[in-house]
Amino acid sequence: MAYKIRAILDVAEDVFRDIEVNETLNLEELHFTIAKSFGFKGQEMAAFYRTDDDWEQGEEIPLFDMSEDGSAPCMQNCIIKDTLRFEGDKLIYVYDFFSMWTFFIELTETANTTENELPYIALSFGNVPDEAPEKEFKADEIDDEFDAFNDSESLENIDDIDFDNY
Repeated sequence: MAYKIRAILDVAEDVFRDIEVNETLNLEELHFTIAKSFGFKGQEMAAFYRTDDDWEQGEEIPLFDMSEDGSAPCMQNCIIKDTLRFEGDKLIYVYDFFSMWTFFIELTETANTTENELPYIALSFGNVPDEAPEKEFKADEIDDEFDAFNDSESLENIDDIDFDNY
C-alpha cells in the first residue's frame, strides 16, 4: 500500500513536499527521504516525535537506539504503517539538532496502488531558506511556592528556613 505523506517545513514562507512511500518503509528510510526531498544530505542527527492533533510534542523516536539493552524505539525499528496508522495521523520531525530544522509530518492519503516507483516526490512547493529560523524555547510561567529560593538574599542563613513547612 502507498502512503502519501505531507512534510511541511516550519518557516515563514510555505515550503512543503508531498511524498509517496511504501507502508513498510521504516522511519529511518523516511528520514532520509524527507531530508533529501528538501535538499539536505541526510547526514545530521534527527528525531521524530509523536504528536496529537494540536501538534503537541510527545514521545521521541530517535535515529539510533541508545538504550543499554537495545529495546528502545528508534527509527530503524518503527515501520510507517505502525506509526502513522490513519489518515490525519501526525509526527514532528527535527533534522540537524544544531540548526533545528523542524517539519510537520502528516499522513494525508493511503492508496492500494501507485503508478510510480516509491519513494516518489508527488509535489514540491516552495524553496528552503539558506538558514533555519531561530527557535525560541520558553517554559510556561509557573507560580511557584518556592520562589523565595530564587532570591539570593533569602538564603543568607539556611538555618532560618523551616523545612517542615515544605
